[in-house]
Amino acid sequence: MRVIDFEIQWTNHGKAGTFSRRKVFRDVHKAIEEGVITVYRPGIVNLPVLDYVSLAISHAIELRRQIREFRPDVIVGFGILNARIAIALAESKSIPFVYYVIDELHRLVPQGMFRGIAKQTEKNNMNNATVVVSINEMLKEYTVAMGAKERNTLVIGAGVDLGKFDSANDRERVRAEYGFGDTDIVLFYMGWLYTFSGMKEIATMLVTKPPAYRRIKLMIVGKGDLWASLQDMKRQMATDNTLVTLEWQPYDRIPSLISASDICLLPANKNDIMTNIVPIKIYEYMAAGKPIISTRFPGIVKEFGDNNGIIYVEKPEEVLQKANQLASEGNLKALGMKAREFVRNNDWEKVTERFEGILMGLK
Repeated sequence: MRVIDFEIQWTNHGKAGTFSRRKVFRDVHKAIEEGVITVYRPGIVNLPVLDYVSLAISHAIELRRQIREFRPDVIVGFGILNARIAIALAESKSIPFVYYVIDELHRLVPQGMFRGIAKQTEKNNMNNATVVVSINEMLKEYTVAMGAKERNTLVIGAGVDLGKFDSANDRERVRAEYGFGDTDIVLFYMGWLYTFSGMKEIATMLVTKPPAYRRIKLMIVGKGDLWASLQDMKRQMATDNTLVTLEWQPYDRIPSLISASDICLLPANKNDIMTNIVPIKIYEYMAAGKPIISTRFPGIVKEFGDNNGIIYVEKPEEVLQKANQLASEGNLKALGMKAREFVRNNDWEKVTERFEGILMGLK
């Protein structure tokens, strides 16, 4: 497997010159023990707007090179612009192209003026891909609405490593490490801290109304737009462990951190970005046997329904009250068991087999 990527956060790494050179990363691995992937990062112009223009050129050159040297049986695309280039080249070489959809991509383009172009390009990609694979039913409906041919669309589900979460048995040690008591209600969130993630609202309530939520502790793992403001809030907390913030952690540590919690969160504010997506972390929360408090998004409701360990709220400001209510009712464990049962068929081994079957059918 070879991957061609784009360093989307190059602006966060300081001034590294106007141009970046092509880089090759061998034996890359994140969630597995051995490296099996080679990543190729074409050079770009490190200037706003010109990064996209140069990407179109450098990725086209790299794709032609990989098709000539590596001679792939199938090309899989996750992006917008480089997927458009790959589809054109794949068609010219009679190579099947699989569009793997995990988000409504055009909504994630940071520059508003480019979103219209991005949406049209994404539509063209959907229409011209050999197969469009989605990770949930709501995204499948989205791809069809965007122009994918329904006969060419498939849902394979999201994956999670059930074994890693089943073997996480150090809940008490981790709780002690961060000063959580037996009667504390520990809420857990992981991921990029978007401004709409709901974390600011929840942390603000912990600061401004501590008596009402004295048993609640909040652990956040990740980084992002809200990081600095959350650190400011931590300094206002009555105790050091009311709000625990950890930067990105090794994947192998995530099951232990989740195991230390009582309830996991997806409390984002309602917006177009969140409407149809189902973040993979939801499956990881469920694999750990944890109940989840989530904003009622159509994609989440369609995927999980109303009786599978997820409790819905309308906005993040309702989360703390709901957490207190669930804890007082004493059914957190039962809710967690329902969540774990729901994802029993989402082990990565099974999802990978389904995806491999799709790829083999295209050869």
